[in-house]
Amino acid sequence: MLPEVDYARSGEVAVAYQVVGSGAVDIVFVRGLFGDLLSTWDQPLLVRHVEGLASLGRVLMLDKRGTGLSDRVREVQALETTMDDMRAVMDAAGSERAVLWIGGTSTGMGALFAATYPERTAGLILFDPRIRGVRSDDYPWALSESEWRDQLAAIRSGWGSRSFLDELAREWAPEVAEDDGFRNWFVWHMRRSLSPGAALTAFRSAMEADVSDVLPAVRVPTLVIPRPAVPGPGHYAAARIRGAEIAELPELRGIYTWVDDDAHQATMDATRAFVSRLQGHAGVERVLATLLFTDIVGSTELAARVGDRAWRDLLQRHNALVRRELGRFQGRELDTAGDGFFAAFDGPARAVRAASAIQDALRTLEIESRVGLHTGECELNDEKVAGIAVSIGARICSLAAPGEVLVSSTVKDLVAGSGLRFVERGEHRLKGVPDAWRLFAVDP
Repeated sequence: MLPEVDYARSGEVAVAYQVVGSGAVDIVFVRGLFGDLLSTWDQPLLVRHVEGLASLGRVLMLDKRGTGLSDRVREVQALETTMDDMRAVMDAAGSERAVLWIGGTSTGMGALFAATYPERTAGLILFDPRIRGVRSDDYPWALSESEWRDQLAAIRSGWGSRSFLDELAREWAPEVAEDDGFRNWFVWHMRRSLSPGAALTAFRSAMEADVSDVLPAVRVPTLVIPRPAVPGPGHYAAARIRGAEIAELPELRGIYTWVDDDAHQATMDATRAFVSRLQGHAGVERVLATLLFTDIVGSTELAARVGDRAWRDLLQRHNALVRRELGRFQGRELDTAGDGFFAAFDGPARAVRAASAIQDALRTLEIESRVGLHTGECELNDEKVAGIAVSIGARICSLAAPGEVLVSSTVKDLVAGSGLRFVERGEHRLKGVPDAWRLFAVDP
């Protein structure tokens, strides 16, 4: 009997999930681009992977938004949106803390969740992690922009056809692709996972991904399992996550460990050993957060011009409007210094939208303000936030023009797919901060 399919609400989107097995440890299993909960159970080789995880604890297996039984989406989704979906599934299933078992192009949502919510992440397992969508000098394993154009064109014209998906099976699972039964299952599994339009959106999302800035902020126990045929991305990720372990697999030509007996067994052995070592791990006091700073432009001159009483009244109205927008976008006020606010968000897109809403609200008071945003690793101490990320955010705010929302390149990269637009403001040296930083203004 198949596990029941349930739905978690993440905003307006329903995310399908199943709970498999039981035990003291929760394991959230998120596949790469594809997934269909129901047809998963029609493939015994894939079922043995799920059951192998379930032998270690309770498995929460989900179809990401846009795939399988979950609601479809038309546009590329921001990374924090997919992270919110995973949190919604954990909440719906009553999971306070879990090991995240993440495959391929879902690396970003797993790493961002682990860095943002370390208290809910017992451990992170990354199989064949994908860090950047487009090739760069220090990340040569991704496709180039021209190769992506060719692949997207092929997906647009061929996705869903048997000939296209047959060839994909031979490329991704050469160990078993000559088996007619496997290839037939693969074709129908891909069709159920993604419609042609959803496939194009999913691959565009993979192309736009860049989570390299998130990796150093991951402080939970991490196991990286590189894909034997292309181990570079795995070693790249492990080198940038503090204390990450690496488990090497035997030879595997394709991208699925569960189609090969030796690779499957090695994967399960590494997972079992890692999970067994997690008991008693100390809590983490560092988190990834998006920091927002605001500052009223010319506040001293304005106070002198309107007088003390009028200034106090204006400042109270200013504070009320800022707090309203912080609450609306789930921001947490950390400090107020007279004419400015310091707040933190667990998602960069929410922070950018809050900043724009604050600017719009303050214009009704005829107040000009500048806003700066940066996403970085922060130290937590008695509910206070500290660290170099705080200094960076404050320096960015000081460089913003009147009425402008200015963000670091880290923020811009993390909100890819959110629909937010930016205008480049060049490289800047930030006082007391190493290196030059590329800054971008939010395009209203």
